[in-house]
This record gives sequence, structure tokens and C-alpha cells, in this order.
Amino acid sequence: MTARQDRIKALHAAAKARILVLDGSWGVMIQKEKLSEEDFRGERFKAHNMPLKGDNDLLCLTKPELIASLHDLYYAAGADISETNTFSSTAIGQSDYGLESAVRDLNLAAARTARAVADEWTLREPHKPRFVAGSIGPLSRTLSISPDVNDPGARSVTFDQVYEGYREQMLALHEGGVDLWLVETIFDTLNAKAALKAILDLEDDGLEPLPIWISGTITDRSGRTLSGQTVEAFWNSVKHAKPFAVGFNCALGAELMRPHIAEISRLADTLVAAYPNAGLPNAFGEYDEEPHQTGHMLHEWAQAGIVNILGGCCGTTPDHIRCVAEAVAGMSPRVPPERAPAMRLSGLEPFELA
Repeated sequence: MTARQDRIKALHAAAKARILVLDGSWGVMIQKEKLSEEDFRGERFKAHNMPLKGDNDLLCLTKPELIASLHDLYYAAGADISETNTFSSTAIGQSDYGLESAVRDLNLAAARTARAVADEWTLREPHKPRFVAGSIGPLSRTLSISPDVNDPGARSVTFDQVYEGYREQMLALHEGGVDLWLVETIFDTLNAKAALKAILDLEDDGLEPLPIWISGTITDRSGRTLSGQTVEAFWNSVKHAKPFAVGFNCALGAELMRPHIAEISRLADTLVAAYPNAGLPNAFGEYDEEPHQTGHMLHEWAQAGIVNILGGCCGTTPDHIRCVAEAVAGMSPRVPPERAPAMRLSGLEPFELA
């Protein structure tokens, strides 16, 4: 058995024993550093012909010590799982900065940095092993929605391009040592299906299988993703991947996300995960929800038995994660339901043929 298989076995055992905790926001922590254009460029990209400030993923190459320190802060706060800093590390995502050629290096560096910090914490606290999730974020281009209001059939990207972009990212993340895939902040399910196909094809090609965590985004009070699916339709669209966990993150704070987590908890025969924002942004785009408020609301979710993994998205800090970890310590994880077999299909709405 490989070391990674040992870690995956430990991940499954931990998920049965307790509610697991994910880290919080990366963006808010990086913004606090007030980095300059030169910080983002480093020596390697000093002469690059496009502005690079704001490409947070690039810091895995130009300021790896900062990225390592953030992993360390979240593990210290009580996180069991920390994500790689690769939310936009595909050729499509990095094309905004002219850095398509750096994609492999970005993902490899991010995974190795996270792996090193996780291993240090596991060695220090063997009773609480730490895990690394390979962050596979959404794209700035979608397969389901036209960028041209006058041409509903127009697309700025093809399925094959999205698939190849994700495949390139995944190969480097896997080589760098991640323990699980996290396909996250899904607002377009077709983009996510390209990512899932890439994962399953890599397994067919002989790559060591990893647990898959799928996290969608309900964009507003409509209860739908941006591409129009309800919670149940979304689940029907992705359950073929047999995920380790499924749930939602981003867009909403805990108060507004709760009914959607309750719904996916009722439907999914696997673990349910949630990492809401620190409330809704204020007029300045900042988040005002205090750590103890987030911890209090997520404690209620755990008490209601609807979650297995909890963490934070936009606006959450190590203090938020510490409060969440303390709030759910010792509480029993949700037990996935057994659903009667049926044909379950989806478009924007679910369809079930009993």
C-alpha cells in the first residue's frame, strides 16, 4: 500500500469518526498582505509582458513561503483539510495573465507546498492527520451560457478545451501529492462534468484513484446554480462520479445556505460538505460576519445531523475556522441515507422514474 493510500484510508476513517474541518478563504488572507506587482512577479516573471498583480495562484511560485504559512495557520486553527492554492490554475484561467505555459509548475509547486505542511502537522499530531485537497476551481468561461446576449448558441470555449485544461491541472496536482480532488464553486455543471470526465479518464489511464469532492454554488435566493439547476437536478447530474463528498460553497452565508444543505443532505448517499461565506458582502465588498457567529450557525447544522465536512469560503479567516472546529468538536457526523433505486435524471429540474 502506498503512502497516499494510507492517507486516503485515514481520511475515510476520520470522516466516519467526526465532522471534518476544511480551511477558510485564501483571497482574504492574501489581500491582507498588501502585495505589490513586484511581489507577484518575483524573479522568474520580472520581465513578463502583462500585469500579474491579483493572480494569487502565481504566489505558489513567487512567494511559496507565504503560501506555506497560510496552510500552517489553517492547520493550527483546527483544519483537517487544506486546499492547494490552485483555484485558477488551468490554461484557461491563466490565459488572463498570459501564463498558460506556467500551469504545470503552478500546480506542482502548490501541491508540494501543501503536502509538506500537512505532513509536518501529521508528524506533530499523529492522532489528527492532515490532508491536502487539490483545488479545481471554476473558469471565467462557461459551456452552458452564451457570452453574447444576441446569440444564445455562442460559446467562447469548447468542451474539449475545458477537459484538456482540467486534465493538465490534475496531472500536476496528482504528481505533487494531493489526497483528494475538490471540484469547487461550480456555477456551470457542464464545466464540472468536463472536470469529472478528466478525473475518471485519468483513473482509466492508470492514475492512482483519489476521493472526489464536488462542491456546487447556489448563486442566489432562487435556489439554483447560475446555469439554472436546482439542488436535486445538480446532484443527479454529478452522482455518476460516485463522490466521496458533495455539497455547496460560496455565494451565500450560512443563514441562506442552510436550506440547500438540508436538501442535499436528504438526497445524497455520500458525505455532505459545506463551506459558506462569512455572510453576505457589505457595500464595500467586505464580509462582516464574526468568527463566533459562523461557528454558532455551523454548530446548529452539525446538531441537526446534516453535515460531514464544514469550512469557510469568502471572508473567512483562521479565526473563523478555529470557531467552527471548536463548535463541532465531539459532535457526530451525518449518516448518509439509503435511497430506493430509481431512474433519476436531470435537466434544469430533476426527473425520477420509480
